[in-house]
Amino acid sequence: MEFDKARDIFGMYVFDRRAMKERLPQHIFNDLLASIEGGQKLDSALADMVASAMKEWALSKGATHWTHWFHPRTELTAEKHMSFMSKDETGMPIESFKGKELIQSEPDASSLPSGGIRSTFEARGYSAWDPSSPAFIMMSKKGGTLCIPSVFISYDGTPLDLKTPLLKAVDAVETRAMRILKLFGNRGLKWAHVTVGAEQEYFLIDNAVAKDRLDLRYCGRTILGCPPPKGQQMEDHYFGSIPSRVLAFMEDVERDLYRLGVVITTRHNEVAPCQFEFAPQFADANLACDQNQQIMDVMRKMAKRHDFALLLHEKPFAGLNGSGKHVNFSIMDSEGRNLLKPSTNHRKNIQFLTFLSALLLGFGKYYGLIRASIASPGNMHRLGGNEAPPAIMSAYLGSAITGILEAVEKGLPNDLPAQALIDLGMNKLPSIMADNSDRNRTAPLAFTGNKFEFRAPGAPQSIAGPLTMLLAAWAWGIDRVADMIEAKGSDVDILEAALDAIKYAAAESRAIRFEGNAYSAEWQQEAKKRGLKIANSTQEALALYLVPEHRELLASLGIMSEREVVAYYEVRLEQYIKTVSIEMGIMRAMLWEGILPAISRQILLEQGALSSLPEEMIKESVLWKKSVANLVSIKNGLIAASEKLDAMLAKIHELEIDEQSRMISEEALPLYVHIRSLSDRAETLIAKDIWPYPTYTRLLNIS
Repeated sequence: MEFDKARDIFGMYVFDRRAMKERLPQHIFNDLLASIEGGQKLDSALADMVASAMKEWALSKGATHWTHWFHPRTELTAEKHMSFMSKDETGMPIESFKGKELIQSEPDASSLPSGGIRSTFEARGYSAWDPSSPAFIMMSKKGGTLCIPSVFISYDGTPLDLKTPLLKAVDAVETRAMRILKLFGNRGLKWAHVTVGAEQEYFLIDNAVAKDRLDLRYCGRTILGCPPPKGQQMEDHYFGSIPSRVLAFMEDVERDLYRLGVVITTRHNEVAPCQFEFAPQFADANLACDQNQQIMDVMRKMAKRHDFALLLHEKPFAGLNGSGKHVNFSIMDSEGRNLLKPSTNHRKNIQFLTFLSALLLGFGKYYGLIRASIASPGNMHRLGGNEAPPAIMSAYLGSAITGILEAVEKGLPNDLPAQALIDLGMNKLPSIMADNSDRNRTAPLAFTGNKFEFRAPGAPQSIAGPLTMLLAAWAWGIDRVADMIEAKGSDVDILEAALDAIKYAAAESRAIRFEGNAYSAEWQQEAKKRGLKIANSTQEALALYLVPEHRELLASLGIMSEREVVAYYEVRLEQYIKTVSIEMGIMRAMLWEGILPAISRQILLEQGALSSLPEEMIKESVLWKKSVANLVSIKNGLIAASEKLDAMLAKIHELEIDEQSRMISEEALPLYVHIRSLSDRAETLIAKDIWPYPTYTRLLNIS
């Protein structure tokens, strides 16, 4: 797309400040900005005027409907379309959209996950406008829908979405960041905002081939299938020339995202065949969360137009790279300074270390909660290999920052060698600089020079859940650091007081900091020695939500009540159980509908060919007979395993939710592995024209 054309269409479907200013009287515009920036409630009379302007703008763009667009706990978004069209008392058509409709709507709350907070007979729920994220239009072939970003709560006010806790967590960090900034004498600052950029990995597969795989259609991943002879071992796909058909898809996605005000700064081939990545420009945390959902939605729609199957599963193909969503985050102040960027000013560098240490302090104490936030049915297949971080939470800082913290922790000796990179203004401290670290792809949380990168979330996840827990830990850390600084009193120099707090944080976070290869067996052993909690399974990880101090943290910060945390845990656990149960059903169907009959046909083919030989040659065909016997053995093994699978599916539904998850983790998943190994052996022995499903070799080849 030509740059001038992209600039012309940029933001054309977003009711942003530019559109507001054009369509609202100045005093209404000013009041609306005050509501957005200061969290003030919008007067109902003003809401009517805003709604009217928003309606006229949407109609001028071709929209016919409006919806409150919210984030239920499905990791997706939800919308209930309402028509602008109505009729007056004379029966004449009119377009109507009022302030009360803008502010609040009433979708059904009983059929979305609630963790037991709502029952089917308690259906009333409310969606409420979130003015901090601009409304936008999602266009269709015959019109468009005005989407109003909203929160979603039950009748009694209990949040049922992912956005409400995120907004509270963002506010918790931002208000506490201002506390630190004021301690450092930044009196003129108006605000500090959490900024986020979420890299999105994904696979594109020919739809004509993918549609013949039940597992891809219903599970988003291959639950059976041999790795191809040539996968990613030649390392020739990463950053390679983008296939022309994929590039056309990317360009169309970017065009539609430009119209929604979303900038994609990077597009490229990822490591695995048919794997790619988009990376957007940073935005305020709440908006970044909304924009990531928009990115995934546009990608899904565009993939269909280009006859692709879009796979956002964390591990679509065994033995190849999985797909993550790397959440990069920092804090920016009202003067545009990145608070996680080292400076040439020694005072700013101590401030930078204060924010960094506060995050490490919170991460070191609440890493279990953060581990829980990335637990999902699919992520358990991805974590720990092929460039995905392991399930053990750790932070990587690089040699320069690690050296600084170690120096501070040891009492700032004067004989440390200076690196002469950035002057901290104190001779007894070594120097640092931005980007003075390697990138450690094995670390779940890595400092990358001017931001942190959380690599553990899976590709289909909403960033709201992991970000909420990260920010909760950071808010707690900022409070502790600020308390220590203030406890020194106003007579103590702020830099000395801050260094004492940094020293404490460095010591307390030592167990969670690791600079080596987090894939290694040595790190597994070292983590145990350090007393780190290791939760390898989804069931174990989700249980970390229920740890009393984790629930207390979220409740004390006003992010989630203890009741809400328990409900959130139950939602995630139920999703785990249902997902694996569906996969078990699909696996059984693929066995009986395709694989077992294929083995029988291959046995008949071999037996027929063998019996047609002269008798003396039959006697000599020992290896041939052995290969037929091998197929018979595989089929018997698959039938026996299928019977176990049937029994397990029947039994699971009779158990309580915790027992169901335990049975899945301890019995179903190992059975999965066994069935897959037998099926994959059969795939290597059966003729191409007999094998019932497209193989990895066919799937991982874009024509």
